[in-house]
Amino acid sequence: MATSSKKAEDDLAGLKTTVATAFALIEQLQAFTESKEIPNDSIIDALQLASDSASLIRAHTTKLSLLIINKPFTASAINTVLRELVSGPLPGLASAVELCTAARYTKSMSEELQWRVKKLFMEFSTLVKIIPLDGQVLTTDEKNGTGKTVGKGSLANTGIVWEACDAIVELKKMGISGLVIKKADEYRDLLKDALEELQEWGEETADDDEENNEGNTSDNDGEETSAQAAVDAIFGSQRHIPLEDPEKIRPRLESTQKRLRLLILMYQAVVKRRFKTLPHLPHPELPVELKAKSNEDPGIISCLDEVLKVLKKIPDITDELANAFYELDGREVDKRMDECFFSGFAAAELLIKNWEGEQDEFTTWARKFQIAMKKGW
Repeated sequence: MATSSKKAEDDLAGLKTTVATAFALIEQLQAFTESKEIPNDSIIDALQLASDSASLIRAHTTKLSLLIINKPFTASAINTVLRELVSGPLPGLASAVELCTAARYTKSMSEELQWRVKKLFMEFSTLVKIIPLDGQVLTTDEKNGTGKTVGKGSLANTGIVWEACDAIVELKKMGISGLVIKKADEYRDLLKDALEELQEWGEETADDDEENNEGNTSDNDGEETSAQAAVDAIFGSQRHIPLEDPEKIRPRLESTQKRLRLLILMYQAVVKRRFKTLPHLPHPELPVELKAKSNEDPGIISCLDEVLKVLKKIPDITDELANAFYELDGREVDKRMDECFFSGFAAAELLIKNWEGEQDEFTTWARKFQIAMKKGW
């Protein structure tokens, strides 16, 4: 009996040590994922390593979750699971982040993996914090997050860790091509939203404002009107195009709407003709003539980074353009129109040739698109 009790005490002491070690490691790894990028000549697939590591963490998390809620409490079993995590999957995930450099995987993929790994480390750390160190399994409240329990409970925390692991596995399945397509679609949707808002705004007139103001007047010494004016001053109530339109806002709005529609088409064409036809990245083996120049991808990665930068910039400029319209500021509208549509021109130019450096159907379409974008400059 004494021997059994001594073993239980030793196992619990060992578990406390391993938990402390796990905390220290996760803290180090979280800082590690923020470290500066280093040159990478490795042939290891960083995304595959991240996916494999995340899958192992998910499986071990399931074991850990069951061990801390089911009797009898077995400190040695929990200790084993934690040690396996500390010695393999957790540092493996950090290594994947280091290997996933912007030069080989694009800046977008490198940053996306960093963000998802950082989230997993944070969520897993939360789960480790609730491992009982008193030799007893978690209570029902601690398991379900009910009663006086602080936090969501172990089951909910386990589910959150699963989601974080699945997100990393999904990133591997998505690949570089899938990620750039996802981002391009998101940017295109922002443009669609901006176009719809401008269309709705353009259909309203200054007469609508006057009618609303007349409807808001009262006999209480203009108290209601004054209150509305105060609200408008705080929140910046939008003005609408006056009938006489001295700033010639409406012609500018019509031109902008036409070219925003063309920009939306450009996003769709880029996805279909360029992003969906990307070769496998990063290249497992470069041609001999290119390897003699560099071990990195011959221009495709840097091109993708530059294109995504421009595609992201266009919706941001469009927001500023919309604000200029709402302010009826013709000069600012012209400035933002030039910036927005020149950026669209530049995006098409970056992708004017296919990934083999040859002209194709998209090249012909892009030239016509650029001509349309240049109108009015």
